[in-house]
Amino acid sequence: MNILEIENLTARHGLLEAVRGISLSVRKGETLALVGANGAGKTTLLRTLAGAHAVAAGHIHLKGEDVTALPSHKRVSRGIALVPEGRRMFASMTVAENLKLGAMAGRKGDWSIDKILEIFPNLQKRIHHKTGHLSGGEQQATAIGRALMSNPEILLLDEVSLGLSPLIVDRVYASLDGLIKSGTTIILVEQDLSRAMAVADRVICMLEGRIVLEGDAGALTREQVTEAYFGLHRARKGTAA
Repeated sequence: MNILEIENLTARHGLLEAVRGISLSVRKGETLALVGANGAGKTTLLRTLAGAHAVAAGHIHLKGEDVTALPSHKRVSRGIALVPEGRRMFASMTVAENLKLGAMAGRKGDWSIDKILEIFPNLQKRIHHKTGHLSGGEQQATAIGRALMSNPEILLLDEVSLGLSPLIVDRVYASLDGLIKSGTTIILVEQDLSRAMAVADRVICMLEGRIVLEGDAGALTREQVTEAYFGLHRARKGTAA
């Protein structure tokens, strides 16, 4: 069952088309990894799905409902939650206060502060600390937890490992494993191909705003993804022609 359908989606930054006529679907409970070089359009695509960036053309359907014209807060109430690049925490508020903000969407579901702390045990001793005093990994865990508190149908994760040490990234991904096993539908933007391919059911590679490669993570090789990542597959096709 497809929970999300995107049809010929286009998004712009001024005159620049950052997302160019993309069509894709996401199954309920699936983990989809979006990979590609900087400027490929991955973040713009996530922001457009979340309603934080305007749709120039095309349609977005969530569980059969057209949400293309809905503002971001209404998409949250429908079940789309974004963990933005850079985390964007309320630094003067505690972890608990940030998590409670996520619950303001008013959606019913199983996510609670206690359940967040089960998945991210590193937050247990920091629950009453201001997020501005947390480590990068703790802030990332809080940002993901805040999104989960809205009881989303789809969780959009943008660059969860950005700016974190390898050790902290390992801890974040270990926590994400429990989240994935819980059946949450996830669209993940990740620069690290190895990590993306290890956790995803399916991988989509973007280049210059378009999808240039798509397939099951277990069926794609790192070489195939790397070639698509840098546009080398297009060069080979041109040479063959």
